[in-house]
Amino acid sequence: MNTFDFSPLFRSTIGFDRLSRLMESALNVEDSGYPPYNIEKTGADSYRIAMAVAGFAPDDITITAQENALVVAGKQKGNGDPSRYLYRGIAGRSFERRFQLADFIKVTGADLTNGVLNIELVREVPEAMKPRTIKIESRAAAAPAIETRAA
Repeated sequence: MNTFDFSPLFRSTIGFDRLSRLMESALNVEDSGYPPYNIEKTGADSYRIAMAVAGFAPDDITITAQENALVVAGKQKGNGDPSRYLYRGIAGRSFERRFQLADFIKVTGADLTNGVLNIELVREVPEAMKPRTIKIESRAAAAPAIETRAA
């Protein structure tokens, strides 16, 4: 059973249709496993995606961040002469990895060192969205005025 019915949830909620699309896309992903990657939490609001991309040059890889999606694609321009290889164990095939990013996650940089592509991400919540403390004011109850009248 690969499908879930979220309709009871959406009867009483508004604006969570994105959650439904996210769950459906997560269930429909066909993952080839290439290239392998790690997702690390490097700080309170910072993350790193490390991808093993041996044989790829920086010019062979494109990283695209759009809305809440991150797409990493690689295509080698020159594989050399295939007839020279007796055995080819280092995969040099084209790839495309897609990541769904949470709200306010921004890509801050990327570097390729020793065949590992590191993509740095950080959560930047706007000031208007951050929790704020509301000051509670105390108003002293006004003492009832006593009026005296001559009878």
